[in-house]
Amino acid sequence: MGIYVFHTKFLIDALKRDAETPGSSRDFGKDIIPYIVEHGKAVAHRFADSCVRSDFEREPYWRDAGTIDAYWQANIDLTEIVPGLDLYDKSWPIWTYAEITAPAKFVHDDEDRRGSATSSVISGDCIISGSSLNRSLLFTGVRANSYSKLDGAVILPNVRIGRRAQLRDVVIDHGVTIPEGLVVGEDPELDAKRFRRTESGICLITQSMIDKLDL
Repeated sequence: MGIYVFHTKFLIDALKRDAETPGSSRDFGKDIIPYIVEHGKAVAHRFADSCVRSDFEREPYWRDAGTIDAYWQANIDLTEIVPGLDLYDKSWPIWTYAEITAPAKFVHDDEDRRGSATSSVISGDCIISGSSLNRSLLFTGVRANSYSKLDGAVILPNVRIGRRAQLRDVVIDHGVTIPEGLVVGEDPELDAKRFRRTESGICLITQSMIDKLDL
């Protein structure tokens, strides 16, 4: 996140001025800050000067995750062998909200039905039931059912992946149920008709989009 420090009265005056400005998009980065830089005084602190890094981090990690592409990339970054942001640095831990859940579980070991994950981050309460994952990040409580394949998938909490689904380069919203056999990431034109597809090929999938599918 960006951290801004203002005197209260100065900020109130700046917001009132912006509210009375025709054509303003009411955005801090686009309107408020540029006006202050041009007409007043703004001071910035270099993030790299105070960023604490582990021995594995090559450079200070900072990402603007304000787009679907950037959000997907920031999550997929964590699946790298040596990620740009070291979540496992014990000397500078990241404290955040954490649920008490059952551990992640991988089941089935048949040739074409094996619960497996490579280069992936799997949260607690996930069950990988005969599904194969590669370069994917799963939030809490995801269930991936048999014969499904996930590659480059960022999956928010409590998603259900139906059998034989094939999903590549996706962001799946919280609580979505992916129907059996759904294929995403192979036909760009079809993906763009059904989901929100970015120019780089990342598909955002929500439950309302799934509900509109003619399957």
